[in-house]
Amino acid sequence: MSKMLSIFPTLYTQQLEETVHYYRDVLGFVIDDHTEEWGSCFARRDGVELMLALPNEHIGFDGPSFTGSIYIRCTGVVELWEAYRKKVKVAYSIEDFDYGMREFAIYDNNGYMLQFGEIISEV
Repeated sequence: MSKMLSIFPTLYTQQLEETVHYYRDVLGFVIDDHTEEWGSCFARRDGVELMLALPNEHIGFDGPSFTGSIYIRCTGVVELWEAYRKKVKVAYSIEDFDYGMREFAIYDNNGYMLQFGEIISEV
């Protein structure tokens, strides 16, 4: 029986060095395997992993075209909010929602929306 284990999104950027700085120095991710030759790296924090990469030539990249958001479930969402809120562009402030989540959302330096949510009650 097959089982899906995790999701590992790739976020394309034309400003890889700025993006590395943002994820490492602003959001607290660890950056691994960052090479100019490959034009990519891995960003990880706790159990979350992302790939940050220059777009491949065949993609025709004009900027972020992701129509959704990256939703990161976490614990200590209030602590994250306090750590990030003055250093980032906020999409929406921390709030408790009827569907049992406390969450907030920010935009990274490329315009991708990152949402952070913690379960506060089972609906």
